[in-house]
Amino acid sequence: MLTPGVAAEPRPAAPPLVLALGGQRSGKSSWAERRVAATGLAPVYVATAEARDDEMRARIAHHRARRGDDWAVVEAPLELAAAIADAGTHGRALLVDCLTLWLSNLLVAERDVAAAVDELEAALAARRGPVVLVSNEVGSGVIPTNALARRFVDEAGRLHQRLAAGATEVVLVTAGLVQTLKAGSGEDRPESRPHPPPAGG
Repeated sequence: MLTPGVAAEPRPAAPPLVLALGGQRSGKSSWAERRVAATGLAPVYVATAEARDDEMRARIAHHRARRGDDWAVVEAPLELAAAIADAGTHGRALLVDCLTLWLSNLLVAERDVAAAVDELEAALAARRGPVVLVSNEVGSGVIPTNALARRFVDEAGRLHQRLAAGATEVVLVTAGLVQTLKAGSGEDRPESRPHPPPAGG
C-alpha cells in the first residue's frame, strides 16, 4: 500500500534479452559470445545442437575452441525452457545457440512447437540474468518445395517475431557486420569496444 505523498520505488529493470539473427557463417555467434562476455558475468553456453555426424561434431568443436574453458556448457536440444530456468541464476549470463536448431529438433521429434515456444517465452520473461539468443534468419530465400521445410521456415519466422517483440535488443549480423534492429541500453554492447575480426560464424 502506498503512503500518500511518497513516490513508489521504481521497479528494477529486467536483465537484457538480446536476439541475434543472421545467416550461416555470418558472424552472429562470435558477436553473441562477445556480447555475453561484455556483461562481466559468468558465461553459460546453452547448446541446442546434437553431434549426429562428423560435420556437426566439427562445428561444435570449432565453437568450443573459440569460446575457451571459461564457459559452462548446458546441453538442451529439446528442453530449452527448463535449461534457461535452471541455468539462469543471478551472476550468470546465458548464450543460447541456436534457436533454429532447437526448432528443428522439435519438429523431428514431433513435439508440440506452440507449447514449447510458450514455455520458452515464460522462461525468458522470468530470467534472472542477461540472455543472448542466436538464431538463423532463414526466411529471406525462395519458398521451399518440401512441406516440412516450408513449415520450418514458417515456424522460425513466427518464433523470431515473438521473441523480437519481447527482446530489449535485436541485431542482424551479415558478413561480420552488425545492424541494430532494436536498440538496448548500449553500455555493454561489444561493438562499442575494440576487438579483432571474428574467426567464424
